[in-house]
Amino acid sequence: MIHRTLSKKLQEATAQFPVVTVTGPRQSGKTTLVQTEFKDYAYISLELPDERAFAREDPRGFLDQFDGPAVLDEVQHTPELFSYIQVQVDEQDRPGQFILTGSQNFLLLQSISQSLAGRCAVLHLLPFSLAELSDRPAVSLEALGREVPRAMKAPRHKLMELLFAGFYPRIHDKGLSPRDWLGSYYQTYLERDVRNVLNVGDLEAFSRFVRLCAGRNGQLLNLSGLASDCGITHTTAKRWISVLEASFMIVLFRPHHQNFGKRLIKGPKLYFLDTGLLCFLLRIQAPEDLHQHAARGAIFESFVLSELYKNFMHRGEQPGLYFWRGSSGREVDILIDMGSHLIPVETKSAQTVAADFFDGLKYWRDLSGQDDGPAALVYGGDRPFKREGAVVYPWFAL
Repeated sequence: MIHRTLSKKLQEATAQFPVVTVTGPRQSGKTTLVQTEFKDYAYISLELPDERAFAREDPRGFLDQFDGPAVLDEVQHTPELFSYIQVQVDEQDRPGQFILTGSQNFLLLQSISQSLAGRCAVLHLLPFSLAELSDRPAVSLEALGREVPRAMKAPRHKLMELLFAGFYPRIHDKGLSPRDWLGSYYQTYLERDVRNVLNVGDLEAFSRFVRLCAGRNGQLLNLSGLASDCGITHTTAKRWISVLEASFMIVLFRPHHQNFGKRLIKGPKLYFLDTGLLCFLLRIQAPEDLHQHAARGAIFESFVLSELYKNFMHRGEQPGLYFWRGSSGREVDILIDMGSHLIPVETKSAQTVAADFFDGLKYWRDLSGQDDGPAALVYGGDRPFKREGAVVYPWFAL
């Protein structure tokens, strides 16, 4: 059993709120996590048709069957329950009464905002982080870019193997073929989430749209271009991007708001959260193919962003992640906003560090006046060191 970083925050939230919701993509390990952490809770899966019918037809009777706290799994199937849960938790007024899990963030958050606002903590569980797979703590964001880390043992997987496989738990728990499992996962996503839940009628067009998005991973989002290439309207493209974002398939990273002179970029960049799914959508056949693939740099950048994103999410925090591009065209791949300070981060998939890798970091630090501030470069090699005032991290340090 691989320990999940979110466990600590989940226990803390359950001690404070009457309802805690754990949401995230399908197969990210939500059910395993809550059943492991709360063995004494009653457990009901609302994926089961009979339980779902009971909850819909007699919500009071459904909730009255529990003598103590309960886990309600895939609760987005029964939005009718939320108002009745609200009444019950208000009457009993104690923390940890219900733990809800669900895969459709768009449905869950809508129901929570309508019925459980102020009574419910919402946490997000994503697929494994590299730190979880390596059975170690995630890198300290507060210390990132300041001190060279001690020598770290590389994980048993090589970089290209991990990028190709991605981080969905079942692939690693069962030793499954990534392409076979991800193909099945993607088809289930289309059939269950996209067609049945979101009423997207043309699955062929939507699937084409998703693959077009994969081809634009790491690029500025151009909705008009996506719509034109896919043969759909701009409005439909905007709605479908929202679908992908709400189902944790992609994230949109915005440019940082701090303006050093004139800022030209206002739109977000599009990234896929799981590199395995990204490789599947790009039709990459094997880990070896990544070495010479044109998208290798963008896939590696997606990996680094995803690891930092999980670091925030699994601590129960909203990710303070941005990119920056100045009027001269110089840019920094990632800016981490820690509140008291900013950390510029560059990503390079190469195993050898070249002098020009630091150009963007040096330019940003000069422009921002943070010559002595923290800065980091994450690369595809295996040795940590400091150079040009930035801490260089091997890919497995995150």
